[in-house]
Amino acid sequence: MKTPRLLDGRLKLRHLVLVDALSRQGSVVAAAAELHITQPVATRSLHELEDILGVPLFVRGPRGVTATVFGEAFTGHARAVLAQLTQAGRHVAELADASRGTVVVGTHLAGSNVLLPRSIAAIKAENPFLNVVVREGTPTALLVELEAGRIDLIVGRLTAPSDENAVRRKLYDESIDIVARSSHPLMGRSDLALPELSDYPWILPGVETALRRELEEFFARHAMPLPPNRVETTSFLTIRQLLLDTDVLAALPSLIVQDDPRITRLPVPLDFVGHSVGVTLAATRTLNPSADSLVEKMQQVAAEMTPPTDTPG
Repeated sequence: MKTPRLLDGRLKLRHLVLVDALSRQGSVVAAAAELHITQPVATRSLHELEDILGVPLFVRGPRGVTATVFGEAFTGHARAVLAQLTQAGRHVAELADASRGTVVVGTHLAGSNVLLPRSIAAIKAENPFLNVVVREGTPTALLVELEAGRIDLIVGRLTAPSDENAVRRKLYDESIDIVARSSHPLMGRSDLALPELSDYPWILPGVETALRRELEEFFARHAMPLPPNRVETTSFLTIRQLLLDTDVLAALPSLIVQDDPRITRLPVPLDFVGHSVGVTLAATRTLNPSADSLVEKMQQVAAEMTPPTDTPG
């Protein structure tokens, strides 16, 4: 097929915005609602774009739309263009007033309790008018936001190496502990065995997380099913309150509870369960000055959090 002419004036930014929304929402109705346009307008815009490209981008079905191989490929490019334009506007604004920039950070459980708050406090002490926006989400959802330029960086667990889409920088390693409230009936026991823990309710991370898969493998290695009485969430506020109010158990990154004496680690090791915490950046974009400053601050904070390794003299 001939290469589509995308610079002849027919392709509009609204086409790129629509493709991004369709890919995330999975239906024309939901995408139209997000963009505050009518469904016929959204459908017409999609037809225009498919005519320009000469290929079908989405397959219509009874439950919505599914991207074709062409749609998946074009959506990635559309998000890259939108991200670059967002970055350009913010970069110009920061050049006009360097002390009042904005950095948008996506985060999930790991890193959100110590690393990120300390880094924000440190950078705000130096630049009080710098605006820091923190958005929580699942790792998969945050990667989509990063790709589209709606967030500048992700702070959290690193579950994959750097690739053509994302650059991942490790900041520190963290263990996973089984924790409970300090007044839990199991506290003070040094002879705990894993089967005893199944008698209590648990909090587990959602099925979309790497930690959930590792915990499933951990229980399987010990020939045990997942605890039947469980809540599934990655919301730390929910997790902490349930830990404080009930006899629930949870598997959490060690730093999450280190500053709360009301929550204590149980002496049951989670063998082979741990992770690296770091920042994930878009591979195809240069950080704006505010985001770059926050990344540098996180590197400094992480270095202070990590005890030095003794070397033989």
